[in-house]
Amino acid sequence: MQIPKDKVVEFIRSKGDEDLARQAEQQLPDQIDPKQDAGQLKKFGVQPQELLSKIGHMFGS
Repeated sequence: MQIPKDKVVEFIRSKGDEDLARQAEQQLPDQIDPKQDAGQLKKFGVQPQELLSKIGHMFGS
């Protein structure tokens, strides 16, 4: 599953970390695969499973 970078940045912002969100915006690729990019996500304080769960709710699944 590919997730748009803006959704990941939005997720980081929802956790209250604007500085980390800005860094993610600059450093992450346009599309993120939570499994393949788990290391990059963790660098920004994002647990792939938590992201997938939250994104699923955002997309209404």
